[in-house]
Amino acid sequence: MAGIAAGISSSGVLLRARESGSNGASLVQYSGLRPNENMPIASSRPSASWLISTRAPKCRIIKTQASTISAPTRETDPKKRVVITGMGLVSVFGNDIDTFYNKLLEGESGISLIDRFDASNFSVRFAGQIRDFSSKGYIDGKNDRRLDDSWRYCLVGGKRALEDANLGTEVLEKMDTTKIGVLVGTGMGGLTAFSTGVEALIQKGYKKITPFFIPYSITNMGSALLAIDTGLMGPNYSISTACATANYCFFSAANHIRKGEAEIMVAGGTEAAVTPTGVAGFIACRALSQRNDEPQAASRPWDKDREGFVMGEGAGVLIMESLESAMKRGTKIYAEYLGGAITCDAHHMTDPRSDGLGVSSCIKKSLEDAGVSPEEVNYVNAHATSTLAGDLAEVNAIKKVFKDTSEIKMNGTKSMIGHGLGAAGGLEAIATIKAINTGWLHPTINQNNLEPDVTIDTVPNVKKKHEVNVAISNSFGFGGHNSVVVFAPFTP
Repeated sequence: MAGIAAGISSSGVLLRARESGSNGASLVQYSGLRPNENMPIASSRPSASWLISTRAPKCRIIKTQASTISAPTRETDPKKRVVITGMGLVSVFGNDIDTFYNKLLEGESGISLIDRFDASNFSVRFAGQIRDFSSKGYIDGKNDRRLDDSWRYCLVGGKRALEDANLGTEVLEKMDTTKIGVLVGTGMGGLTAFSTGVEALIQKGYKKITPFFIPYSITNMGSALLAIDTGLMGPNYSISTACATANYCFFSAANHIRKGEAEIMVAGGTEAAVTPTGVAGFIACRALSQRNDEPQAASRPWDKDREGFVMGEGAGVLIMESLESAMKRGTKIYAEYLGGAITCDAHHMTDPRSDGLGVSSCIKKSLEDAGVSPEEVNYVNAHATSTLAGDLAEVNAIKKVFKDTSEIKMNGTKSMIGHGLGAAGGLEAIATIKAINTGWLHPTINQNNLEPDVTIDTVPNVKKKHEVNVAISNSFGFGGHNSVVVFAPFTP
């Protein structure tokens, strides 16, 4: 199994330019992510003859069991087509993309007891905690000691993505960096930096607060530090929409490219919330699994015995680039970003709509933006956090959009790495693209007692061979923030 993804370490398409031209009482009022009683459930190198043209057939014909229909028209302008030319991550399985996906294919759990701080008195004592993280070669020692882990993960994941896209320091020095932007978001920001600053204020007084307290706490600092280190002068900011953050960043980054405001965007999410404050906060929300005796079995999307999500952390970053720019650089292409969408439930701070309306409308809008028919989609990397209400609401929404789910596979990356919050969509986008590249879907582990109304194939416990035609990756966040992005194999 280990060789499956490793054998495609340079997966994607290599373009050759010349050849191809606060109050506990109030929280009790919330259902704490519990379901409502009335919830309804409804790789290869191209030949020299490949050409890129802005002219394309007006439509693709899609055959279904019931009828033959015409698919919407996809974008054909190389300046507006957005492709993925690099990927970088920091994860509980390390910083290497192939190792990360091989571990997922093997169904290995990265969940373990927390040892970063003393959690012995916490009601939840486990998480997808990153260990043995090294920033060597990416962050100098002095800054490394000062930085919040969220920014360390961002810098390493972002720089590894740039390297993967052949955009190292020497290459960037020769490029117009005003056309290269950074959009890496976070749900929680520099949580350790903030907590440490507050502790210093309370215990020692305001004069003992470090001057780095504010800069290393605010959510935009990941994008800012990455740009400062690399000289990227294009659009630069962060988005913070809780657990939907990374997908929001992909969606916005692609729109900067489509509008001609950037040729390349470094986009994704980062998070480092496995801290006393982070864990205690989610415990107070009654959102976490308390399966302390079996931490590796705790994250179990769609399983009847699930009882909350498991915290994770890390960073997932993509290099999103106009097809025109990728062609000029002659770089490899992993996949194509076809489109995306964002919506709001306008319903509740933490609970999803039981009818799935906000999610289903987001999926529909993403397909419209991508120029894709529902019948073309055959893979869903689901949000699937392992919460009682959220898992069923997502399935309900998927069933509303995809009337025939017999050809669709759906899996939950969080079953193995936990919920990376603002980084989740970034890590799951990479898993989705690796599924496209390898033809293998990772399993959803801990599928022992599946909800009877979940009739879609969840790839239970064992990986499956599956040729992805079009994939969607879902991310939803507290506040009712919904986001869906659409990826597909790249074809000229």
